[in-house]
Amino acid sequence: MLKYETNSKLVQKGQVFVAIKGHTVDGHEYIEEAIKNGASKIISEKDLNISVPYEKVEDTKKYLDDILVKEYKNEINKIKIIGITGTNGKTTSCFLTYQMLLKLNKNAAYLGTIGYYRKDYYQIMNNTTPDILTLYKILMDARDNNVEYLVMEVSSHALSYERIKGLKLICGAFTNLTEDHLDYHKTMEAYLNEKLKITNYLTKDGVMILNSDDKASQSFMNKYPNYKTYGLNGDYKIVNYEILPNKTNLEFSYDNKTYNVTTNLTSKFNIYNYLTCVGILNSIGFELNELIKITKDIYPPKGRCETYKVGKGYAIVDYAHTPDAVQKVIEAYLELKQNRIITIIGCGGDRDPIKRPIMGDIATKLSDYVIFTNDNPRTEDPVKIMDDIIKGVHSDNYEIIHDRKKAIIKGIEMMEDNDILLVLGKGHEDYQIIGHEKIHFDDAEIIQKYEY
Repeated sequence: MLKYETNSKLVQKGQVFVAIKGHTVDGHEYIEEAIKNGASKIISEKDLNISVPYEKVEDTKKYLDDILVKEYKNEINKIKIIGITGTNGKTTSCFLTYQMLLKLNKNAAYLGTIGYYRKDYYQIMNNTTPDILTLYKILMDARDNNVEYLVMEVSSHALSYERIKGLKLICGAFTNLTEDHLDYHKTMEAYLNEKLKITNYLTKDGVMILNSDDKASQSFMNKYPNYKTYGLNGDYKIVNYEILPNKTNLEFSYDNKTYNVTTNLTSKFNIYNYLTCVGILNSIGFELNELIKITKDIYPPKGRCETYKVGKGYAIVDYAHTPDAVQKVIEAYLELKQNRIITIIGCGGDRDPIKRPIMGDIATKLSDYVIFTNDNPRTEDPVKIMDDIIKGVHSDNYEIIHDRKKAIIKGIEMMEDNDILLVLGKGHEDYQIIGHEKIHFDDAEIIQKYEY
């Protein structure tokens, strides 16, 4: 247990409650509850008249960040931390790396979009990279459970807000940079500049693994000289590949030697995710032949190109929710296409509206038929979201079904022999946010429960 807490409901006897004023909640309003639950001291930005000691500081968030780093960084950095950033591919690359470390008999943990995993323990996460207090709690949990390696997704928001302050990475990786989060970053240049900050957290001899086929990698090379690359002309060079519905045969070369491997992954972008993982593990000391030997035992995480047999075709559930990811997923299955590609997709509410017409255009151009539906509309009007999407559509090969369950069922019922149904946008999520309500909803569950 950490000494500090910011949620009054979670305060335990003897802890210090740090009252932080957030965007929607002000911790100063819950000081009495924190005291009632056992807080021994309060950190506040205001003068107080309370029954326990308090310390007034100018900025409680900065106080918390600084005190956590000061008191815990030496403990958490006993763990060998690997961080992966990029618009797409973080989750799969991290989860593959985590699985491989387990297969290499290492005590490993994963932290990212789909949760916190170690051994038989699992915890849901609300953010790709959690706030600094949650992160430090997790890292101390990992240390207390003798975790040797922790593989984590590092989002641009985390780098912008310094959520990983105090961490030292033995290895970092960059997957790609495509349009996303521009509602926050405003420009692609600003977005890239936040990603580049991951290099500030590397240890003295830490290495970056870079996707040489993404032009943004050059900025990482210019900033940080200790790197290796993967891609069509990378250090880990893609020589040849064969993509099948349930596996990929890959030939790649490194250091004038050629290697052949079969993965349980499908699509070209998963070749890049796999090589991100291989580049990381090889760079921190594991032999390539050893990695190839265990590749047969690793699988994609939930909601990343999950494949289900549906009648005489396949249904695919994937988290793709950016223009680039949607394009890559559809193009990947176009390579396997024997009949039609039917795509079900929407866009989240209260989030970057710029990408909506772009995604509408991509989906209708590349698919034979598209059903536009709700993603997580949140507090935004679903009709407004749909209007934004349709602005980018220049064909009539689509329909709109706001109810996501009905949209998925309609997609299944449309399927003919050898059709591929792509259900995109939510992937691993087992909920849907409508208004302020979070209700249970799982794309894969709808597909599996359908009576064929």
